[in-house]
Amino acid sequence: MQRQPPNAPEMPTGWWSTRAFAVALILLSAVPLLWPSTAPLIDLPGHMARYRVELGIHDSPALARYYGFEWALMGNLGVDLLVVPLTPIFGLELAVKLIVLTIPVMTVAGLLLIAREEHGTLPPTAAFALPLAYGYPFQFGFVNFALSMALALLAFGLWLRLGRLGRVWLRAGLFVPIGAVVWLAHGFGWGVLGLLVFASETVRQRQHEPRLIPAAFRAGLACLPLAPPLLLMVMWRSGNVSGQTADWFNWTSKLTWIVTVLRDRWALFDLASELILLGLLIAGFVRRAGLTMNWTLRICTLMLFLAFILLPRILLGSAYADMRLVSYMLAIGLIAVAPAGADPRRLRMIAILATAFFLVRTTATTISFAGYANHNARQLEALEHVEPGSRVLALTEKPCKVAWSLSRMDHLGGFAVVRRDVFINDNWVMAGAQLMRLRYHAGRFSVDPSQMVEAPGCRFRGRPGLAEAIRTFPRDRFDYVWLIDGVTAHVPPAGLRMLWRSPTGALYRIVGSATTASETPNGSVRRPTQ
Repeated sequence: MQRQPPNAPEMPTGWWSTRAFAVALILLSAVPLLWPSTAPLIDLPGHMARYRVELGIHDSPALARYYGFEWALMGNLGVDLLVVPLTPIFGLELAVKLIVLTIPVMTVAGLLLIAREEHGTLPPTAAFALPLAYGYPFQFGFVNFALSMALALLAFGLWLRLGRLGRVWLRAGLFVPIGAVVWLAHGFGWGVLGLLVFASETVRQRQHEPRLIPAAFRAGLACLPLAPPLLLMVMWRSGNVSGQTADWFNWTSKLTWIVTVLRDRWALFDLASELILLGLLIAGFVRRAGLTMNWTLRICTLMLFLAFILLPRILLGSAYADMRLVSYMLAIGLIAVAPAGADPRRLRMIAILATAFFLVRTTATTISFAGYANHNARQLEALEHVEPGSRVLALTEKPCKVAWSLSRMDHLGGFAVVRRDVFINDNWVMAGAQLMRLRYHAGRFSVDPSQMVEAPGCRFRGRPGLAEAIRTFPRDRFDYVWLIDGVTAHVPPAGLRMLWRSPTGALYRIVGSATTASETPNGSVRRPTQ
């Protein structure tokens, strides 16, 4: 499997550099998502609600009554487009599972391809980087973003390969559509692809032109095949989908994103894992402990780090813009690291440790995801008692102190739209990020984050407690109150009739309210029978 790029020092090979081993790593990266019926990612149910609206609004009178959806050209349509052909074949939930399952698989494949092209073969350290495919941005459920980043990594690997083979004109032709596809999935991935390509081309140009500015100019010319989406962005931003950009240079948050890049369920385990990766990255960067760093990927890592520093928290309507970059920045840096020596025993030991790290993290993620998925399934039993086409107020309690293991309940209410075509107060309506809009309104209980309430004794950004939310929500605008995860002990019974209850959730029917024709855009909403 060894193929040396020009002027690269020869790196010894072994079982860790074989094609079979690479394929095994790629396939194993899918294991955590095999058991859950739907990936237990924080924001994913909210996105799935939008998919259901886009697919069913013309066939479901209830969805047409509550929501609007108009397609527009924007750099945030990856999974939104993929569900269109796949849902008629698999159904929406399975289609989303299959799409999401491919994201870490493609991410791992892209990282391995880049490592192989730059090192000439897979270094024994490569497997250390692969658990970052399940990093914090993926756990959050930024699926369009994660899909675009996976595509960007694969595309960058192809760019390097075609450059090594001298197929520059073929590469230029291929990357016009490739760049457009990455941008269409999510503009962030296209931007990262441009940074990686520019950094690698600058390094290559400096082999012939020692002056930085002329070399960078030539690198920019080489990047022109990726430029056409700039025209798409002008069309996008000139429409009605402009989005907010805010919260620059929040150093506390940026440090938090670095510390929590592998955040999942067990704080000590996740932090210890990250310390191993940071130690490896630093050792390679300063050439200590017998490790070195590929120069091209070193520059790519520094370029991504600079972008991370300069990015705001909210970019064009998308939150956590800077946080999203961290796991990929570290992954590129880690695949740049390789042993400086050629001692076979040492190389074999490093490969064993890297593989063990990957397997342990993958096993832990599998166990963690199975636990989250089972907990989600118990909460979703409530939907069996919800009348299709009705209106649901979802409330989930947020603790005063944020736990390391983040709840997957924040947007679980989206499944009510997916399975029951309801109106729910857990919706994103943000210009520049979503194409769905509301046609039905319930005051401040219409959109995210009205579904989140504070635990007793704490307040956060004016968020109400459960008792206050129950007391003040407009009862004539809803049919059910769905209390999700750990909130049943504080529910006042007045005006609510219990339909379902579990140790950590409950569903109540609102008694004595009615909806008039004037309150909905398309007439009255049929009340569910008691």
